[in-house]
Amino acid sequence: MSANLDPELLRTFVAIVDHGGFTAAAAQVHRTQSAVSMQMRRLEEVLDRTLFAREGRGVQLTVEGEALLGYARRLLKLHDETIAALTRPDLSGTVSLGTPDDYVDRFLPEILASFARTYPRVMVNVVCEPSSKLRLLLAEDQLDLALVTCTPGNEGGEVVRREPVVWAAAERHLAYECDPLPLALFQSGCVFRDWALAALSQLGRPYRIAYTSASTTGILAAVSAGLAVTVLGRSVLPAGVRALRAEEGFPPLPTASISVLRGPRPHAASEQLVAYIREGFGREDAPPPLSLSPA
Repeated sequence: MSANLDPELLRTFVAIVDHGGFTAAAAQVHRTQSAVSMQMRRLEEVLDRTLFAREGRGVQLTVEGEALLGYARRLLKLHDETIAALTRPDLSGTVSLGTPDDYVDRFLPEILASFARTYPRVMVNVVCEPSSKLRLLLAEDQLDLALVTCTPGNEGGEVVRREPVVWAAAERHLAYECDPLPLALFQSGCVFRDWALAALSQLGRPYRIAYTSASTTGILAAVSAGLAVTVLGRSVLPAGVRALRAEEGFPPLPTASISVLRGPRPHAASEQLVAYIREGFGREDAPPPLSLSPA
């Protein structure tokens, strides 16, 4: 007899991975920790595979668990799209989504296209502003949702991606060897700018801010031309621009969190869009070690 996969078992499995353990996942799926443990035992029985490898007081995914994760995400996405399409086909209205322009080209096209196919009567207005401005607009009830960049330990809302931040330069130019180092950075108040300047000051390396811009396009224009080095999320680097390595004199930078914040008046359409944002952004880094507590 072929195995049947219960979507709720898969949902709990994904929650364990995304939230770093059984305890945190229990709160997300609104179950007790012992119920979550029982669900995972049931999933392992259905598949006849071990999904978690115990390591001391924690657990990691086995090879089979890693394989299941990709399938589980795809199955849950299709499951949720099917339910949404058949039970809420008439959902309509407008969602105002704020985002820094870093993420627009890299993530939004696929997210918005997929959302529009399921909810053709919902209009999404996209507002591009820096994270600091988006927080203000959200507080003033001018946005329904905002994608913002957060520093480690100061995440708010729902984290949808961990984004490695890297030094970047044009592949065919040597701006990174110049002294003082020419920089293309976002305007004052940007955390990436602060991280870059603090790292260089700690190294004692001379620099000059050669270009500033409020947009990623402006920053990358200077970098691609070989005129400067910048600091950006790794996923937004275009062809012809590469991440610089520690052995080239550029120290590691913190990992940023990308969070989705909800406005003061969430509604059905905005909540559905959050699900598509969550899927579209995914997770860049490996999940943190899972903590397995007694059931």
